[in-house]
Amino acid sequence: MDSTWLVLLSLGLGLAVGAGFVWILHIAARRGDHARQVVSPAVPDGVDQVLDALESAGVVLDPSNNVIKASPGAHSVGLVWNGALVHAHLIDLVNRVRRTGESLTEECELSRGPFGDANIHLSVRVARLGSRYILLLAEDRTESFRLEAVRRDFVANISHELKTPIGAVGLLAEALDDASDDPDQVRRFALRLSEEAQRLARITQDIIELSRLQATDALGDASELSASKVVKAAIDQNRVAAERRNIELAMRGEKQAFVLGNESLLVTAVHNLISNAIQYSPDDSRIGIGVRTSGGVVEIAVTDQGEGIPEDDLDRVFERFFRVDQARSRNTGGTGLGLAIVKHAVQNHGGEVRVWSQPGRGSTFTIRLPEASTVRPPIGDTP
Repeated sequence: MDSTWLVLLSLGLGLAVGAGFVWILHIAARRGDHARQVVSPAVPDGVDQVLDALESAGVVLDPSNNVIKASPGAHSVGLVWNGALVHAHLIDLVNRVRRTGESLTEECELSRGPFGDANIHLSVRVARLGSRYILLLAEDRTESFRLEAVRRDFVANISHELKTPIGAVGLLAEALDDASDDPDQVRRFALRLSEEAQRLARITQDIIELSRLQATDALGDASELSASKVVKAAIDQNRVAAERRNIELAMRGEKQAFVLGNESLLVTAVHNLISNAIQYSPDDSRIGIGVRTSGGVVEIAVTDQGEGIPEDDLDRVFERFFRVDQARSRNTGGTGLGLAIVKHAVQNHGGEVRVWSQPGRGSTFTIRLPEASTVRPPIGDTP
């Protein structure tokens, strides 16, 4: 064969092979782009901005249930991890919407984590987003459910606590009528009737006080207060009860400790701690009330020499109507709301209350409040 034809044949064969390679590369590139679109699909226009602005949880899922976009709320609630929905129940809801094409809304209770009994309550809305995607919106209603449970428990506790004195009043009234011919019995039943009436009044007053503390404007007009003045007022309110049992109320601490708050509420909080210490202290003992400042915090500590609190009960002493010693609390006239009032009063001032106790060695309750930014000069000094 002529060499010219061989060159032309080789050139044509090379062009054909090159064109084939180019065509193969083009097909591979198109398939790669399609694969990338399937694995990492683009979020529809505007959805990114909407999800970023959501305070609640929002998730967009592709046809394979991969999470292609999630709002910050979805991560904080724990719905999304490693690019997928965590909870199987939510995946079932998404699949149901994908099959039927109809949107759905459901209240869900889901586990908060892989272990423990804590749950979250969500109001979930699932709907189609275009032809390929699914949008899941979830509003965290855990706090609402918790408050509702607290309300139910509170109402149940009130019913139980009021039932005893109300029933006692009715029985004493009947006994008083039956003993109308016996002056001694009349006086005894009348005294018991008065005690139960006072107990009812105390429970009612504490319930009113606790309800007021849980209101949004409970603090009212705050002013700069001397912590020592607050403590002295609370001691004066408890002095008669302490002297009756020969209990010494000893105050010590700094006079230049000032806090910002409502004087009446703070006096009530300290009063309740001192009153509680008197109830659970033996006769002829001593209760110390100290005031000090440390690192911008004012601490008011009340220490008694009572029987102490078991370790298992320390986390519950601030619960409404909780009593370490049920029988003794009823005998001393306690309502079971005093420490709950302390807790809410202190929290309304941006503070906290702590407890240390050891059976046989007494207890110390400490109120911790932010120190006021300015300190007044002592009374009698020139500003």
